[in-house]
Parts: sequence; structure tokens; C-alpha cells
Amino acid sequence: MRSVAEHLAACLDIAQAAAPLDVVLLDAVGCVLAEDVVAQLDLPAVDMAGLDGYAVAVDDLAGVFPGRPVRLDVVDDVRAGDVRPIHLVRGSAVIIDSGAPMPQGADAVVPWTATDRGTSRVEVRARVESGANVRRRGEDVTAGTTVLPKGSRISARQIALLAGLGRHRVNVHPAPRVVIISIGNELVEPGRPRETGQVFDANGHALACAVTDAGGRAFRVAAVPDELGALRETIEDQLVRADVLITTGGLSVGQGDTVKDVLAPLGSVRFDAVAMSPGRQLGVGTVEGTPIFCLPGDPVSAQIAFETFVRPVLRQIAGWSALHRSSLPATVSAGWRSPAGKREFVPVHLTGSPTRGYRASPVAAPGTTPLLGLARANAIAVVPEDTRTVVAGDRLHCLLLDA
Repeated sequence: MRSVAEHLAACLDIAQAAAPLDVVLLDAVGCVLAEDVVAQLDLPAVDMAGLDGYAVAVDDLAGVFPGRPVRLDVVDDVRAGDVRPIHLVRGSAVIIDSGAPMPQGADAVVPWTATDRGTSRVEVRARVESGANVRRRGEDVTAGTTVLPKGSRISARQIALLAGLGRHRVNVHPAPRVVIISIGNELVEPGRPRETGQVFDANGHALACAVTDAGGRAFRVAAVPDELGALRETIEDQLVRADVLITTGGLSVGQGDTVKDVLAPLGSVRFDAVAMSPGRQLGVGTVEGTPIFCLPGDPVSAQIAFETFVRPVLRQIAGWSALHRSSLPATVSAGWRSPAGKREFVPVHLTGSPTRGYRASPVAAPGTTPLLGLARANAIAVVPEDTRTVVAGDRLHCLLLDA
């Protein structure tokens, strides 16, 4: 029997980080940077108005006091994007839009609310300090600054910065394309009629979501029956678009070893009983060079196997430095017997805070695998292999599912 650590090492060994790829910005969303992004220009690139109003020289407002305004001639009107060279002469003002470049000689913006909104001559009723309502050149970013280090994940916020700096392409580790294949004669697509003895395909949908959450791009295949020809044809067809293959089900030791029989001539895949609970036989290997992970058909077992073995692999391919879920210690609310020699994964509901500590309550009887319990869990408590009895009040490390 293989240990959890041994099986995880085998999984990580067959799938290294994807080669960097130069992509347009929209294709970089969700990916991890494979380069340091260095600003090639100041941001803002010039001094800009921070709000709508009048660009002025502060020295011209020296005579402004409550009840005694200063009147200035309005000599121009500057809009955002205006590239004309504009010079402010003493004793005058320029109407200016937020985001428009400041005229030469102007060092502040008087807001509309502090004026009479004149268009040829404006009455300024309040003084402002030099630099007021002005975004200075380089105030946000200075040219030559590393704004995003290699290893950063790209989301909408980073896209805004990249686009603002004029970048339209960026070097990233591409998100792995993951094909999920559910196997079983008994599987029915949710929303369709179900006969007695049939079950809805929970794994295909759940694993596709789990892949997306891990940073991959999921492609779900309709359930395939326990039939050698159909499964072989499906796997061969999906190799064209798959960076990773995941199968679930088809590992019954009794009547049908469909997955083993199909994969034997196609690739190099090893199947082992892994010392974990819940869990059964698991497979890992390659088919024509594409990594494949064979998970159990039981939905809870499949989800826990994915979290333990496949999620870290997908993050490794995608270039993440942190491969595993965050964890924290929590006091368990109840005790139970844990299987000898196996690492047990128990779905729990975690409550508490850093100051008060955390408490973990099993959402179902440990050793059982109800879907309702997993749906109510926000963490998974991990019981070491050498622990036979868990006592209420014991502290276990819990993997955070919603972090």
C-alpha cells in the first residue's frame, strides 16, 4: 500500500510547470506571471488634473479671503486627452477636466464648487495650496520600477495596471487545460430522467468547478459507460486538447476494471491502494505524454483525492509557488476511531478566530461519505496515520476549503 506522501510525490513528479507563453492581456487573466514587469514610463505620464475645475497659479489667489473673491480671465479650455502645449499666463485660469494635462505655469486646480463657474471670467472664492487637486507625474508609478514580480497571479486589478502602462502582451505560465471524464453505466446527466439504480453525475460537475478554482481551464466530457471501446475512443479524442486528464470511476476491483484495461496499451499508468480514508485505488501516469489522474467514483472520495493530489499538480503546472491549501490547527468538538495506518480526511465546519482559537465540528460521522456533509464543510481535518483514536479537545490541522 502506498502512503499519501508517496502518491503525492509521484503526482507532482509527472507534471512540471508549463513553459512560459507570451499572450494578450485578456488571455492572461487567471495566469501566473513568468516575468518581472518593469514600468517603461511614469504613471501618470504628465501632471494631470485630479478633478474638474480651473487650472490656476496659486500666487494669483493671494488676495482671496472669505467674502472677497479674486477674478481671473479664462483663456482656454483643456479636455482629457488634449495634447496641445498650453501655457498659463499670470492673472488667468484655464477650464480643465479631470484627467486632462496641466497647463505649463499652473500648479493647482480650483474645484467648480469654489467658483461662480464663469466661462470667460471666473470668480474664485476660496484659496487652494500649491499641488491641490493635481496628480503629479510619476505619483503612481515611476519608470524603472518593478510593478509586478514574477509569480504574481493576474486578475482584473493587475490587468488595469498593465494596460495603464501600455502593455498589451505579457509572459505567463498558461493555465492547464484539464479534461474530466466520468465513467459508469449508472451515470445520468443532471436534469434528465433517472431510472431505478441510476445516479446523477456529481463528479463531472464538481471536478470541473474544482479545476477552475485551482486555476485550470476545465473541459467536461459527458459520462462514458463502462465499455472499453467507448472509453478508449473518448480518451484518444480528448488528448488533442488536454494538458491533463482526470478520470473518475471505472476502478471497481470486482466486475469491471475498465480504466486499467483501457490505459494499459495507451500509456504508462500505475494503480495503487493509497493509505487514506476515504479513498480507494488511485492511478497516476501519462498517456502519450499527457498526465492522467484516475480518481474514485464516490463523489466525496473523488473530491478529497482531487484536493490532496490533483490540485497541487495543477497549481504547479500553472506556475504557483504555493501548491497546497492553507491550514490551521483547530480543537475538535467530538471524538472518533480513526482507521489504523491510514491518513484520514474528515470534512468539518470550522468556527472561531485567531484570538479565540478555532473549533472543528465534523459535518457527518467520520468514516462515512455523505454529499450533504461535504457541502456543509468549510475545511478538512487531517488525522495522521499513527493516530487510532481522536478525543474531543484534540487539535488537528485543518485544510481551509473556502480560503
